[in-house]
Amino acid sequence: MKVLHVYRTYFPDTQGGVQETVRQISLGTSKLGVSNRIFTPSAGPHPAILNHPEGDVHRVKLNFEIASCGFCITGIPEFKRCVQWADIVHYHFPWPFADALHFMANVRKPTLVTYHSDVIRQRVLSALYSPVMKRFLQSAQRIVCTSPNYLASSKVLNALGKTCGVIPIGLNRESYPAVVESELSQLRQQHGEGFFLFVGLLRYYKGLHTLLDAALITPYKIVIVGAGPLEKELKQKVRKLGLANVHFTGYIPDTQKMALIKLCRALVLPSNLRSEAFGVCLLEGAMNGKPLISTEVGTGTSFVNIDSETGYVVPSENAPLLADAMNKLGSDSEHAEGMGKNALARFESVFTSKQMADAYLHEYKQLTNSSS
Repeated sequence: MKVLHVYRTYFPDTQGGVQETVRQISLGTSKLGVSNRIFTPSAGPHPAILNHPEGDVHRVKLNFEIASCGFCITGIPEFKRCVQWADIVHYHFPWPFADALHFMANVRKPTLVTYHSDVIRQRVLSALYSPVMKRFLQSAQRIVCTSPNYLASSKVLNALGKTCGVIPIGLNRESYPAVVESELSQLRQQHGEGFFLFVGLLRYYKGLHTLLDAALITPYKIVIVGAGPLEKELKQKVRKLGLANVHFTGYIPDTQKMALIKLCRALVLPSNLRSEAFGVCLLEGAMNGKPLISTEVGTGTSFVNIDSETGYVVPSENAPLLADAMNKLGSDSEHAEGMGKNALARFESVFTSKQMADAYLHEYKQLTNSSS
């Protein structure tokens, strides 16, 4: 069985939760006999094909972007070749150009859509895009969400009038690098232990302004891992507020990320918009037995993190309550350790790569059987 994954960006150009999800699905299903290929645009697609363990990554030239939506019009011929190779086309939504690409290429293969997030920010463009989006989603043979929370709260999906499934994101611990003792020691000297850790792109929906406000009223160190368009603005706010307990690492390799997760007290994800659809970084923390702090935005973050069981869920954009949750975990190591154990138990019961891969293989088989 050959599956073509389609998404607007992929490693090594960018890092993010959807990219990691595509990687985990591909790694997991490849063990079950699926051949995976990933189609994606790139600003520098040289070489055009990358041979990754999860499958070959076919990159085409990113021609231009409008409101964070990449267009790769010159890549249509390569997309058609990839579709011809595939038994199933697996779209990762949203990438508005992929909807148009689907129709321009006249795709006739069975299609599955993993619905990661609604289109949130671009309201004016969304009005223009909406007819294409609805037609695309209606044309898909199968749509799955990554959490029941998102499925229940998505107005787009609820208005479709078709049944959608749920397959939670899962991770494979073995697909992450082992912690290198020398790096662990170096990072311990640099940051200490017991700090609160944010991992992710520094983007508008991450709620990092609230985390910085919370840093004013908590004594604990906060380490922010990642890069993105808000980095300069956030660093300016740190200087303006005189926050000596906030440290930015920028982009770091996975070996260092895993070391910081091992050293931290808890993972914190203070997102303020539904664009934060799941929070793969929360899974990475749970996988390593760490308690979690997240915010209620009506998405999968509250499916991963169960309030008062695996950590704390607080209202978004509420710095005092965010700081209070940090203080509770920071002041009581036994309490934090207990919640971390609960987070690990939930990860192993719901969020493993094998569970996710088995579920997607079932969907793939259903699609191929129904089309034969």
